Amino acid sequence: MKIVVLGGGPAGLYCGLLLKKADPARTVIILERNAPDATYGWGVVFSDRTLASFREADLKTYREITDHFVLWDAIDVRYHEALLRCGGHVFAGIPRKLLLGILQRRCAELGVEVRYRTEVDELDQLGACDLLIAADGLNSLVRTTYAEVFAPRIALGRAKYIWLGTNMVLDAFTFIFRENQHGFFQVHAYPFGGTTSTFIVECDETTWQRAGLDQADEAASIAYCEALFAPELGGSRLFSNNSKWISFGTVKNRTWRHGNIVLLGDAAHTAHFSIGSGTKLAMEDAIALAGALEQHGAIARALSEYELERRPVVEALQEAARESREYFERVGAYGHLAPEQFTFHLLTRSGRISYDDLRVRDARFVARVDRWFAAHAARGVDGVAAPAAARLVVAPPLFAPLRLRAATLVNRVALEAPAYESATDGTIG
Repeated sequence: MKIVVLGGGPAGLYCGLLLKKADPARTVIILERNAPDATYGWGVVFSDRTLASFREADLKTYREITDHFVLWDAIDVRYHEALLRCGGHVFAGIPRKLLLGILQRRCAELGVEVRYRTEVDELDQLGACDLLIAADGLNSLVRTTYAEVFAPRIALGRAKYIWLGTNMVLDAFTFIFRENQHGFFQVHAYPFGGTTSTFIVECDETTWQRAGLDQADEAASIAYCEALFAPELGGSRLFSNNSKWISFGTVKNRTWRHGNIVLLGDAAHTAHFSIGSGTKLAMEDAIALAGALEQHGAIARALSEYELERRPVVEALQEAARESREYFERVGAYGHLAPEQFTFHLLTRSGRISYDDLRVRDARFVARVDRWFAAHAARGVDGVAAPAAARLVVAPPLFAPLRLRAATLVNRVALEAPAYESATDGTIG
């Protein structure tokens, strides 16, 4: 079997090595337009659940990848000069360039042929093959060529963001929120090496234009962001890697397969960076596709099973990513909230994490939120500062008082009223 993979990013390389490992008799060729040491972006983030699937798929790459991980389990929120930390969120980061190097070496070891600096403008250039895997990213040539079949839909978000790096060393996934005369800005920052962190700056389009960033070049954009976030950067610098202000595009397709052609990773789907799942989804695609081809001999059946397995998982995560993206597009509307309320709202924004989940992850953080809520609820009733904020233990939010206009309720328990208009055997109840 001859397999051609278009695209030598993490998805294409990982898929190629898994297919070759499963059957060394296969001819696996990966075509990549860039040089082997070229990469765009900074760090890649994985969750602990993803790591388990990597271990099962290829132990050797799993060990090498995890040997270079930067691990953290906390989320920091910097908002209105306050810093709140919530633990129990286990993530791992690795430089994208280092990840590519690990996958490239494993491909070479297994006999996968990777052709770098190979520009493909027309699919006719590829020649005949038994299977074509399109791992060629957001602007996929394969998807564009067969647009009538795949019927791609790319929905652009309403915010603008720029993907930067910094020499500030972080020990947690960090959200930073800052407001100036132009509007509300937020940062998504996370560590991925001992000396560098990813630093994504985002704002709504109106703020972006008021700040003049629609006219700013790379250097001017960096200078603006360094000045705006100087208190958090503490003298650290921001760096660019072909960084531009863009809107996030969410990719969906009617189908991921056509004959002996299949879409993989960003060519098939994207999910907003605020849930950190782009590379994770792409590499999990590779695991699923390799498994389907190993289980089912016929290519048509294997591609069908691959899509049936992956599509529900991806669509569920895309829905959570949509909720998260829309939250950040309107996050300025929540700028009046107290730090505890704002942070709780932020952490539960996509629906994937609930109040009870947070209690399991970090009981002390939730206790702090509960104390704030109890004090806030009491103020709403009697208009004075409540002693609840100073207590070590307070009643759950369900039992906090609630004021609705002129009515004051002692708790938030609601019971369904009985149907008094009903009658039993003709007798009024």
